[in-house]
Amino acid sequence: MKKLSLLITLLFFFITGINAQNRKIPIDTTVITNNTATINGVKFPYRAVTGTQPVWDENGMPIATLFYTYYQRTDIKATDKRPLIMSFNGGPGSASVWMHLAYTGPKILKIDDEGFPIQPYGVKDNPNSVLDVADIVFVNPVNTGYSRIIETKKNKVDKSKFFGVNADISYLAEWLNTFVSRYNRWRSPKYLIGESYGGTRVAGLSLELQNRQWMYLNGVIMVSPADYKVLRVGGPVSSGINLPYFTAAAWYHKALPADLQQKDLLEVLPEVEDYAINKLIPALSKGGFISDNERQEVAKKMARYSGLSEKVILQHNLVVPNSFFWKELLRDRGHTVGRLDSRYKGIDKMDAGDSPDYNSEITSWLHSFTPAINYYLREELNFKTDIKYNMFGPVRPWDNSNDNTRDNLRQAMAQNPYLNVMYQSGYFDGATTYFNAKYSMWQLDPSGKMKDRLSFKGYRSGHMMYLRNEDLIKANQDIRDFIIRTNPGNKPAKY
Repeated sequence: MKKLSLLITLLFFFITGINAQNRKIPIDTTVITNNTATINGVKFPYRAVTGTQPVWDENGMPIATLFYTYYQRTDIKATDKRPLIMSFNGGPGSASVWMHLAYTGPKILKIDDEGFPIQPYGVKDNPNSVLDVADIVFVNPVNTGYSRIIETKKNKVDKSKFFGVNADISYLAEWLNTFVSRYNRWRSPKYLIGESYGGTRVAGLSLELQNRQWMYLNGVIMVSPADYKVLRVGGPVSSGINLPYFTAAAWYHKALPADLQQKDLLEVLPEVEDYAINKLIPALSKGGFISDNERQEVAKKMARYSGLSEKVILQHNLVVPNSFFWKELLRDRGHTVGRLDSRYKGIDKMDAGDSPDYNSEITSWLHSFTPAINYYLREELNFKTDIKYNMFGPVRPWDNSNDNTRDNLRQAMAQNPYLNVMYQSGYFDGATTYFNAKYSMWQLDPSGKMKDRLSFKGYRSGHMMYLRNEDLIKANQDIRDFIIRTNPGNKPAKY
């Protein structure tokens, strides 16, 4: 009897082992749910399409599949005048969860009014979404979200087709062409929005879509954009334009001198911006040949505007790394400040050191975003899979060579009189600082002939400015106004 029982048990495990499913994502699928939203006091129906759409190689074989969520207002039948926003986050290697579930989409995660986690986790209606004026598709590049490379033992995929500045732009443009065709959106006014590295991505996509896919845009929205022509170069400009961010973070934590602290932030920053451009950058350009008197004067002024001591500024030869600032600003209070949003405070193992042990803002965001997106996709949008949702996915090594995305955006604007660009940045972002974004915008068009099509909006928060409820309202309205303003109607596209 014992032998028979053992035989049955072994047979059971053998059969179930054969029938167990491999953990993989469907290559091409959709799940549709119908919903309603109330935005700006108006209630309307919309549908949410979650699914996967392939990336094909030159032989028509699927080599990857991208997970997306597409929101379409359904009480508007004609789509020829209905704008479409194509939304990307950054990283590279970041899923689209951030703007999807906290900014422009019809649902946002449950957090407090300043953006900090609260329990129970979940989502709630977003009365500020731009779905009232535009449909939105949130795209997850390869290895982010549920998007994955598709390969077999016989068909190995060259990952360099996806993981690099230009490779990323190339395959995503092709993917967007298919998406626009499948959902019959060729006649719609089109917009790209990209956050952080997503700014690099959409800047490059603007020209790639135009010149390789023959798809013309009305607007590009750069949210806390990363311009690596400044960030990775170093030198006096790269260092000098960080000072206004130091001021903003110090002001928030009440670390400035009393006469500055009593002023409003937007009264202080123009003064510091002027100093950074006209005095600090020229002084830093002198390097070790700056006079002792000027060195002392600069250190004194930087200390006044940064909340740091003259001593540590001189110890760094006037070039203070942002990572040191995050460690030093509140060192005497026993805290660090966040990289992407310096409103957030952290606790290190010891107060000594040159940089924080961890990014306090990222841990806070993952705390609230991760359960919310996993709940929302499965239980409200009914997309069920055992694949892990990659908040950050493996995309290394990433090829950063030949990054001409800033000039690509300029060329796309020059070729397309309809194309406008708006920058959005939080003053307390220490990674892609607001003044870096301003500087990048100033450098975009050296001729100055297109500056009337460029605009900048700043907010009293960090990298994800929309996590603060007041800025969520303002930033969405800025997008809404931008879309309305850049709809040319019957005006021809010509100079």
